[in-house]
Order: sequence, then structure tokens, then C-alpha cells
Amino acid sequence: MKKEIREKLLAELLKNSKRSDRELARDLKVSQPTITRVRQRLEREGFIRSYTIIPDWRKIGFEIMAFTFTKMRPEILSDELIGKVKAYASKFPNAIFATTGEGIGMTGVIVSLHKDYRDYAQKLALFRMDWGKHMEDIKSFVMVLGEGEIKELSFSYLAKTIRP
Repeated sequence: MKKEIREKLLAELLKNSKRSDRELARDLKVSQPTITRVRQRLEREGFIRSYTIIPDWRKIGFEIMAFTFTKMRPEILSDELIGKVKAYASKFPNAIFATTGEGIGMTGVIVSLHKDYRDYAQKLALFRMDWGKHMEDIKSFVMVLGEGEIKELSFSYLAKTIRP
């Protein structure tokens, strides 16, 4: 039963994390203190890392979203350089996600938002200048926000995948 409540609560919070514990309790047919306890436990155990919003990017001044794929030289995977990469990435608040991985012949990706193409090009040039000696290749997929959108960015869709 507890796992079921946890999964239902996670699903409801993915759909709308702004809802009160009282409202969630009513919809899930459990007590409000139960919801509060389960939510606190989910936070404490790291199932919920933060609460945030997904804004209309254009309304807050961003025109472009970019996926920048990199193929880094093998030495970049040393603990020392990974630490430097993390420190470097933290200087750019417009880079909303960065990770290592594998696919399409690349070993990393950076997802970033930019006010316009000039901003994107300047950040990309700076990245190439600062890290070019560690890169074998770099490719980008750049999109104008709101144009050609097939499905909006939202975590609410995931609620259907975890609900018992």
C-alpha cells in the first residue's frame, strides 16, 4: 500500500507540483498527514530533488534551445578534468543540462537556452576556445522555441508511466 501511495503521489506531483497536500490527499483518498509524511520521505530519500516550473521560454526572453553534442578525447574522462568541466559548466546558467554519454558517435551533450542566435554563437565560440584541445568533434541541433513544436516540454507525461 505504501508503495502505491508513493507512486500515486509522485505521479500527481509530476502533473502539478503546486498542489497542496490537502488537495492531493482528497484526490488520492488518504489523509493529509499521510501525504505530508510520504512527500517528506520522498524528498529525504531523493525521489524528489526539487520543485520547479517550466515557463514559456519565449516570454522570459529566450528564442533558441540548442543541443550541443561533443566528442571528447578520452583523457577528458579523468576525474581531474571532469571536475574542471563541472566547474566550467556551472558558470553558464543558460546551460540547463550537461552530461557524458554515448550515441551518434558523440560522448557528451549540453542543452542550453539562448536569447538569440548571436548569444548561442558567442557561447559556442567560447566553449570551443576553452575546450577545443580536448574535443575531437562538436555538432549542434538548434531550434527556434515555439516553432515546429510537436509536443511541449513537460514532465507531466511521465505520470502515466509510474502510476500503478
